[in-house]
Amino acid sequence: MIVNQNRTPLFDALKEYNKKNIVPFDVPGHKHGVGIPELTEFIGSKALEIDVNSMKCLDNISNPIGVIKESEELMAGAYSSDYAFFLVNGTSSGVQAMIMSACSTGDKIIMPRNAHKSAINGLILSGAVPVYVQPEINDRLGIAMGVSVENMKKAIAENTDAKAVFLINPTYYGAVSNIKEIIKLAHRYGITVLVDEAHGAHFSFHNEFPQEAMELGADMAAVSLHKTGGSLTQSSVLLLNEGLIDRNTVKTVLNLTQTTSASYLLMGSLDIARKMLATKGYKMFSKILDTTREARCEINKINGLYAFGKELVGNPGVFDFDETKLGVNVTGLGITGFKAYDILRDEYHIQVELGDVYNILAIVSVGDSEKSLSVLIDALKDISLKYRGSKMNFGNVTLENPEIIVSPRNAFYARKRIIDLDESVGEISGESIMAYPPGIPIVTPGEKISKEIINYIKFLKSQHSMLTDTEDPYVEHIKVLGV
Repeated sequence: MIVNQNRTPLFDALKEYNKKNIVPFDVPGHKHGVGIPELTEFIGSKALEIDVNSMKCLDNISNPIGVIKESEELMAGAYSSDYAFFLVNGTSSGVQAMIMSACSTGDKIIMPRNAHKSAINGLILSGAVPVYVQPEINDRLGIAMGVSVENMKKAIAENTDAKAVFLINPTYYGAVSNIKEIIKLAHRYGITVLVDEAHGAHFSFHNEFPQEAMELGADMAAVSLHKTGGSLTQSSVLLLNEGLIDRNTVKTVLNLTQTTSASYLLMGSLDIARKMLATKGYKMFSKILDTTREARCEINKINGLYAFGKELVGNPGVFDFDETKLGVNVTGLGITGFKAYDILRDEYHIQVELGDVYNILAIVSVGDSEKSLSVLIDALKDISLKYRGSKMNFGNVTLENPEIIVSPRNAFYARKRIIDLDESVGEISGESIMAYPPGIPIVTPGEKISKEIINYIKFLKSQHSMLTDTEDPYVEHIKVLGV
């Protein structure tokens, strides 16, 4: 069946609603922006006029039977999946829903340890028990890459009773595992494959990108259209290939946690972004790929910088690479990525996605151009001249998987006490600690705290990294199990 991807059922319904000049006596209370004039003046009346609540003509996200359903069907078609579910709480809610749909308390889930915090929270909500696979580490870049087929094969063979395998496609930095082979391995044992595709929303729309998980036979994938597809922040989709997971199970799980007051601004942006990607994506991404490749080449001419890319393919944990992830290693300048991140923001008014110990990462997407990338390149040239030859202590940047003593769920609900971070060696963590972005936990509830973990946290603090998820906002103390 040919699907007309030029249609935008939900967005069209919003425009029709707006034309009718409805007098609102429902929520939200700002009543088409009248009740909050300062915001209306700043962002424009149109946005607030369609910031409305569920009604018959606009359908309902909790049980879509009208225009939301039609728009979700178009989204499913665009991503080669059986079903799509709109999400208004980001891909985090989709990751949690995937795990909760596939796993119950005590079920095993095989996953890389460099998973996002949402996956750890999914373990807490579902009661699933992780079987961690160590991702491959690139020592030169100081970052985790993908997982090898061999390590996944070993983990599956040793845990054939696992209910799910959880994969990342791509990693934050663009590394792609051999998803196709891992899906085949898991399906031989009837194991569900769940994919965090937060950073791969663009994969389906150009043949020079890595392949999208649903095309390769994954059972579910959570996709952040807001990250690289052009929709508004928080808007994402959950994709399902029905078989091992039932559609109604997913719907029920989503309705446990998703708001009943879903933003029509967010959902409307999903409808429009999908249309744009499906009808214009190839042309757009051809230009973006050319521009990004040129930028990577120019950055690699700058003394002290290394913009890594496709040349990593074939290295451990790198089956393919997403070229729109413009990672730049700055160690040749003698400064950390944290320092380079701050310099770019404070001195050049450039906001990159993140800085880590060795690198900065710029996300290139549908909104970028030669002009925006040239501004970044010029700033990096200037930084090279000013900072090359600096001497920075980089510290230890790679950590082994912590030892799991208690399941994440049991640790989350266990009795805890608060102690000084320096005194926590050997204790079992009662909370997560992570730098955000990327939001990958350094330690999670139920894991044993090592001296290396403490030293790494202290190093991140010295670099003014944004640490999150701890009860103590300054991370001087940590919650551990026990009384």
